Amino acid sequence: MIFPPSKLDMTLETDSAIPLSKNLHSSAFKRWGRKYPFIRYGLPLISLTVLGWIGLSHLVQGSKEVTKEKDDLEWDIIETTKALTRTGPTMGYNPKKTSLEEELKALQEKVDINSYEYKKIPRPNVGK
Repeated sequence: MIFPPSKLDMTLETDSAIPLSKNLHSSAFKRWGRKYPFIRYGLPLISLTVLGWIGLSHLVQGSKEVTKEKDDLEWDIIETTKALTRTGPTMGYNPKKTSLEEELKALQEKVDINSYEYKKIPRPNVGK
């Protein structure tokens, strides 16, 4: 049985420089965009988004582990200083119990707002 020549046969005869398998493959891929736009555009977008999310989660997890190790090291240092002293950690930091009224009185003793002197501030030379 003899079949009439199709469009595919005619394009293959005219493009003799392009191999047969390459011509079929590229035209089939071009049809994907028209026929299945999700496969050509949506799938790569979603896969890049998911892979980027996974990569960023690994980076963030690494930084979280580093900060956790630093905190653990600081707690170990605190525990060793507690173990070395009988009364607890060394008394390196003892905050004073101060009130706002005491701070205001100390500031008023330092600065006298009733005796002041006028001083002229030089203007910048805009015209020169």
